[in-house]
Amino acid sequence: MGGGVLGSVYDERPWLALYEEQIPTWLEPRFGNMLQLFADTCGQHPDRVAVTYFDAQLTYRELDELSDGVAAHLAERGLAGGDRLAVYLQNIPQFVIALLAGWKCGAIVVPLNPMYRSHELTRILGDAQPVAAVSSEQGWHDVLAELAGPAGISTVLTTSELDLQTRDDERVLGSSSRRPAPECADLLDVARAGAGSPVPRADPDADDIALLVYTSGTSGVPKGATNTHGNLVFNSEGFRARTRGEQDGSGVFALAPLFHITGMVCQFGAALALGGRLDLVHRFEPGVVLDALAEHRPAYMIGPATAYMALMNHPKADREHFASLDLVYSGGAPLPSAVVESFRERFGHYVHNGYGLTETSATATSVPAHLEAPVDEDSGTLSVGIPTFNTVVRIVDDVGEDLPQGEVGEIVIEGPPVVPAYWNKPEETAAGIRDGRLHTGDVGFMDAQGWFYVVDRKKDMINASGFKVWPREVEDVLYTHPAVREVAVVGVPDQYRGETVKAYVSLRGEHSAEPEEFVDFCKQRMAAYKYPRTVEVLGELPKTATGKILRRELRGYRPDPAAAAPQHEEGSR
Repeated sequence: MGGGVLGSVYDERPWLALYEEQIPTWLEPRFGNMLQLFADTCGQHPDRVAVTYFDAQLTYRELDELSDGVAAHLAERGLAGGDRLAVYLQNIPQFVIALLAGWKCGAIVVPLNPMYRSHELTRILGDAQPVAAVSSEQGWHDVLAELAGPAGISTVLTTSELDLQTRDDERVLGSSSRRPAPECADLLDVARAGAGSPVPRADPDADDIALLVYTSGTSGVPKGATNTHGNLVFNSEGFRARTRGEQDGSGVFALAPLFHITGMVCQFGAALALGGRLDLVHRFEPGVVLDALAEHRPAYMIGPATAYMALMNHPKADREHFASLDLVYSGGAPLPSAVVESFRERFGHYVHNGYGLTETSATATSVPAHLEAPVDEDSGTLSVGIPTFNTVVRIVDDVGEDLPQGEVGEIVIEGPPVVPAYWNKPEETAAGIRDGRLHTGDVGFMDAQGWFYVVDRKKDMINASGFKVWPREVEDVLYTHPAVREVAVVGVPDQYRGETVKAYVSLRGEHSAEPEEFVDFCKQRMAAYKYPRTVEVLGELPKTATGKILRRELRGYRPDPAAAAPQHEEGSR
């Protein structure tokens, strides 16, 4: 693939002309693993604040010492190189302490979605086979306690989201209570008791696995992506390089969860590379986020489009909340251009789009800080940017041959961010990561300047009477309707067309609208075969914990008789 005449357009990397003049087009990471990056930051800025959590603060020196204490405890109990350490926590400082402690032992950290319950966790624990775990007290009692023994977990530390801070904000901590587990040691007790203890710190190779991050499973069974230290260092340092170091020492607000690859790399990794501060608030809640932005005044924030929509819908949100921000990015879920313009109009900040996957260690493409993403005139799709350093993105056909500029095909990525394999899944690795090239399953195209556009998931394409309909294009149109808060479009069976287009929408709080209004809105703006024949209004759309709307759940959603009836098929054949 890529060796013929058609492939030369990608080999020539036309996107390099869009790089800012002062930014290198090739990146040589300074460090071989994340511990070296952390040690360098600690050495340079030991007394700089590393983490905030409401009114709590930890410096880099404290973070280093506390993670030493936990590492010593885990090492005494046998955690060693290549073993897996599961971390089942929300965005709290103890997550960072546990992560660093695991790496200091040479372990592979397995971040677990704290929203997962027995069914999801049983599957992941059975695959990853961790020997140790760090859990919230509530998560231990409610879920993990019954799974630990059968999963082979022999060492468990528990901790509480109420620790360190004193505010106990009811909006995110109102349901929390102290529930110590007598059978488990407390993470902070262990950390403080062993702080500063000599620890035989591991020094992993760049090819050693740092994280085993399980894909969100929006289109199937989660797979463990083997994110190496080299993968993480490259994209962490890449963020600093893209900002020319101008954000050094700045605050990074954790809008995305740390268990997700976006939060892990684009927040924690970025903060380390900047020698900056990571601002945590347990979990996303719009009012809590707004208060924290006003208090901590971070310079950088990244999160899914759904988070920005929620912030815009908060009645108290104003420009002052976002005044300290220099860079605002979106990642983890598709970003409609209508949301970008609405956010800029409300708060004065342009949201830079980006694209990546768990398998690309978060970042594959992004919109340079000095540019705004173009919008494709035909589809209305907002560009996801240009490839990051040392990375080549290609558009290929069904047999893997490069397609020329402008043609739609599967997105294939190669370069330092791409993981080497899926954990324990040689067949999936052979099918999806061939010769270091990740076949994403996403469909898109590249324009003449080197901007890339994601059209949709390959599996989500709707075949209506033989015509291809990409849900994203319909969703982008619906997002321009003033009453729409969120939208998802799916294909549903249809006796006449084989498959037809259905939209689910949720409404902004101050608006009301009938389903037929949305059908007519799209009908006036789209080809006859594309507009939704049925629209259903829901209070909330199903999402993953990271903000991705779950189309697959909506495909099986039981239709509401009040939804708009199928429309006449004029011009659709």
